[in-house]
Amino acid sequence: MPRVQLALRVPDLDASIAFYSKLFGTEPAKLRDGYANFAIAEPPIKLVLIEGTPDEDTRLDHLGVEVDSTEAVHAATARLSEAGLLTTEENDTTCCYALQDKVWVHGPGQEPWEVYVVKADADFLAKQQGSTCCAGPADTAVDAKEPAVPGGCC
Repeated sequence: MPRVQLALRVPDLDASIAFYSKLFGTEPAKLRDGYANFAIAEPPIKLVLIEGTPDEDTRLDHLGVEVDSTEAVHAATARLSEAGLLTTEENDTTCCYALQDKVWVHGPGQEPWEVYVVKADADFLAKQQGSTCCAGPADTAVDAKEPAVPGGCC
């Protein structure tokens, strides 16, 4: 069952984990260095927290739709392309502690959206050559001076 993902870049990861644990009444599903995600059942959402810099306010990093198969990612890619949206695909990319297939599009305000499937968990952070995954905050954040590029961590 697809669910919406909200990825936030936060200045204090520990404080954010404590806050969102209380807000949603659940602990993170995954904790890694500089990263946490919550698989919240009610409301159904995947909340991703990405450690930013201490001197910045929390801000939107990217949005996503988690699907259950690579076929669903390919179907989304075809549908989005047919609708005239510019897509960027990343297949078998290791990003933020998971092996994923994904497609990226940008909204009219340059907000990055991904449709993705997690194919396997990974206990290491790897950035593949050519991937914008796990880029720095200025590279992916919605309020960056340059248009947002596909990327961010899921």
